[in-house]
Amino acid sequence: MTERAAKIRCDACPVMCFVAEGRLGACDRYANMNGKIIRCDPLTILDQRIKAGDEIKPFLGADWGDDLNDAGDKFVTAIGAGTTYPDYKPAPFIVSQQVDGADMITVVTEAIFSYCGVKVKIDTDRHLGAEAALVRANGEAIGHVMTSEYGSQMLSLGGVDHLTGGSKAEGRVTCDALLKLCNREAVEMSIDGGLSVIVQAGHAPIVDGQIEARMRVGCGSATIGMFASQWRGLVDEVVVVDDHITGVVSEHQAGKVLGWEGSGIKILGRRSTPGRYFQVADPGLGWGGTNIENPLDILGPWNAKKGARAGLRMLMVSTTGEQFGYYVLDADLVPVEHPLPDNLKGSVALIDENCEAALCTVLFMGGAGGSLRSGVTNNPIRLTQSVSAKATQLTCGGAQTYIWPGGGITMMLDVLTLPENSFGHVPTPALVAPLEFTMNRDEFARLGGHTDSIRSAADILDKGGEYGDDSRAIAPENDLPWRAR
Repeated sequence: MTERAAKIRCDACPVMCFVAEGRLGACDRYANMNGKIIRCDPLTILDQRIKAGDEIKPFLGADWGDDLNDAGDKFVTAIGAGTTYPDYKPAPFIVSQQVDGADMITVVTEAIFSYCGVKVKIDTDRHLGAEAALVRANGEAIGHVMTSEYGSQMLSLGGVDHLTGGSKAEGRVTCDALLKLCNREAVEMSIDGGLSVIVQAGHAPIVDGQIEARMRVGCGSATIGMFASQWRGLVDEVVVVDDHITGVVSEHQAGKVLGWEGSGIKILGRRSTPGRYFQVADPGLGWGGTNIENPLDILGPWNAKKGARAGLRMLMVSTTGEQFGYYVLDADLVPVEHPLPDNLKGSVALIDENCEAALCTVLFMGGAGGSLRSGVTNNPIRLTQSVSAKATQLTCGGAQTYIWPGGGITMMLDVLTLPENSFGHVPTPALVAPLEFTMNRDEFARLGGHTDSIRSAADILDKGGEYGDDSRAIAPENDLPWRAR
C-alpha cells in the first residue's frame, strides 16, 4: 500500500490551509507542488516596450536573456507576487531600478483586505431603488444604494461590516460578489423595494432583464436649456418629463429669453423656480425615470386666461429621447395626440444623440493600512505619511490610485485600469489586491525600509521569488506608473 504524501501548511493567509500534493488551497491562489507551496498565478510585469494588449513570453525567467540588462522599462507588479502574511517579514519583492538616472525602489506585495469594498456607478435613466435601500446578492445583504448622481445610480458594496460583521453566509456572498466585480465579471443583485440589476464593469447594466442603452442627457430643466432654440417656432410648448426636475419651456428662463409666450399649461408637481418642477410622479421604469406611461397624467387643466387655446401644439419628451409625444389642444383645451411632425424629429433625435451610453463603473476602495505596511518598513506610520506627502506613490497592479485625504492610506481606483483577474480572495473572508509602493532609495531608507531585502529588477526577472520563477509580461494601457512622477 502506497503511503499517502503528507499535507503541508500554507501560511499565506490567516486560514493556514493544509494542502495536499497537487491540490489548491481554499483561496485557489496557492498550491502544493512537489512538497512546496507555490503561487498559482505568474508574477506580472508591465513592459512599456510592447504593444498595448499584447503579452510576451507568457512564462518568463531565464528566457529574458539580454533583456535582463535593460529593465528600465519594466515594472514589477504585485499580481502573482505573494503576500507578506503574517506581516512581520519584508514584502515578497523589493525592487531596485534605475529610472531616468534615479535609483527607484518599488515594494511589491499582495495585500489582504478586510476593510474594502466597491463603489458602483450605473449610468442609466432607471430608478433602481430608494437611497439607503439594501442591495442583496443570493438573498444576502452586501451593501446599499447611495445618493444618486447626475444620470447615474450609485451603490456602495462590501466593507468590513458585511464581510465580517454578519453571518458566515453574508460574509461569503459579499466576498464572492466583490471578487467577481473587481475581476470584471457580472454579478446579479436585487434592491429591497426596487429592481434587480446585473452589473459588470465596462458593460451596460441589465435592469429587470432589460439591457439599458443610455443615460439621460440631463434633467428636464437642463434639456430645456440645451435644446430650447431647436424648438422655437416649431411648437408652442415643450415639456421634458424627468423623475427629478421636469422642465417646461414656456416658463423656463431659456424660453423667456427666446421670447416664448405663455401656454396656460398646468403641471401636477411641486413648482421650484419658473419652468422647473419637482415630484411630478414617483420613480419607475416609465417616462424620464418616472412610473408614468402616459405623460398627460402629469398635466392639470389648461388655463385659457394664461394662453391656452385651440390648436396649441405641444411636444412632450423624456430626458433620453426614448419616449416622445406630439399633441394639439382641441376646442375644449384637451390635448389630442398626433404623429410627430417631420420638423420635430431632428430635435428628438438630437436628445438621443447627446445621451451617453449606459455603463457600469466599478471602483475598488480599500484601506491599505494595518500590518501590511510592515512589509515595507519597520516604522509603518512613516509610510502612511510618505504616501500622504506624495513622496511615495501607491499603485495597484500598476494602475494609478486616488488617495483619500486624512488619516490612513485609503485608496480608490477603476478596476478596468488593472490587468484582468488582478484580484484574489482568502476565505476569512477578505479580498486580496496587488499593491506597489514606489519611492527613491533615500526615501526608502528614511522610512526605515527593509534595505537588506532590496534586489535588482534583473535578478528578479532571472530568479523569481519565494513562490517560484514563473512570470509574464504585458503591455500597460498607459505609461508606466513612475513616469508621472
